[in-house]
Amino acid sequence: MSNLYKFMIPTLIIVAIILLPLFYGISIYNGLVRKKYLMQEGWSSIDVFLKKRNDLLPNLMETVKGYATHEKELFENVTKARNLVRNANSISEYSEADNALKNSMMNLFAISENYPELKANQNFINLQNELSSLEDEIEMARRYYNGVVRDNNTYIETFPSNIIANMFNFKEGTFFEIKDSSERETTKISF
Repeated sequence: MSNLYKFMIPTLIIVAIILLPLFYGISIYNGLVRKKYLMQEGWSSIDVFLKKRNDLLPNLMETVKGYATHEKELFENVTKARNLVRNANSISEYSEADNALKNSMMNLFAISENYPELKANQNFINLQNELSSLEDEIEMARRYYNGVVRDNNTYIETFPSNIIANMFNFKEGTFFEIKDSSERETTKISF
């Protein structure tokens, strides 16, 4: 019996030395996959809200057009910015286009100050409230997405998970952020 124990103990130690790192590596791999899908989910939420806002804007513009027919340049700028968002193909393009659209929307809302009948229009008020609510949801989705990207990027860059990440070609996520410092400045509205 003692010869059997002498043989089994080293064998179990060798098996443990082989299996523990293997299971640890599998755990790290699964964590990387989970973080990748959380990033995709986070981006998907932003995308849904941006599309929702993009679909709501034509209704708002039509309401404003009824009162402010001579504000052609403003409507063109909103339409251009809306098309930029619609045609964006990457997170950085979405980020830049979204900032341009937000600036155009601020100008659109500011124009209502010149038209008291428009400010009192219930349809305009409802659309403005709905857009404001959507902006809050977009902001929350951005924060969630950026938090998930931060966690993913940290996991990819720290040891020992960086070894597994490099072996299986996991990529860092891109933050949804303002790129240009001029976009951080207060928007100037002129009539």
